[in-house]
Amino acid sequence: MSHNENTVLDARDIRKDYPSGQGQLRVLNGVNLQVRRGELVAIMGASGAGKSTLLHILGMLEEPTSGQLVVYDTDVASLDEVSLARFRNRHIGFVFQHHHLLPEFTALENAMMPALIARQGDAMRGAAIDLLSAVGLKDRMDHRPGELSGGECQRVAMVRALIMQPKVVLADEPSGNLDEAASAALHELLRDIAQRNQQAFLVMTHDERLASSMDRRGYLESGVLHLED
Repeated sequence: MSHNENTVLDARDIRKDYPSGQGQLRVLNGVNLQVRRGELVAIMGASGAGKSTLLHILGMLEEPTSGQLVVYDTDVASLDEVSLARFRNRHIGFVFQHHHLLPEFTALENAMMPALIARQGDAMRGAAIDLLSAVGLKDRMDHRPGELSGGECQRVAMVRALIMQPKVVLADEPSGNLDEAASAALHELLRDIAQRNQQAFLVMTHDERLASSMDRRGYLESGVLHLED
């Protein structure tokens, strides 16, 4: 298949059906998407349009009914469960609307979680401190989530997504719970990180302003993705 060497994520004809009372409910109907290194792509769509389903498939948390997903030159379907988990932890970062930080751990420990899982905690500690400092949390590293604001927690979640320097960061409504100022700061941060580290960001959002600040945007409608050039 034609493949640009800068393409870090290549989804071909992704379909997803779920069993329903009437037989099969088709949620995704042949989605095609290529994301290049360092590119920011927003995907918009009404609630229930399939944005979260698409995100889960692209993030290898769920399998498509049919179609092909190639991430960083690896056909994901070829990986067994253990390899898949390792590959995902290494190459994909996730940021969700709810930060999902672990309440009993500090900001620094939360940020380092993927590195700890990969048994690279010691090696990545400096990187975690640098990233937390870069997002304005230098003095908050020893605080637990309950002692941080929503915007601060979301920035910790962002650092956690970036710690393994993944090729692709998938974000689901990352600014959904933030006020306008925190939201604008988060958008600025996304762009800065994408450019500096050449990491691709794919963001599912309802936020018109966030979407318009991206390199490209698409609309998911009736299970089909319409991408603007």
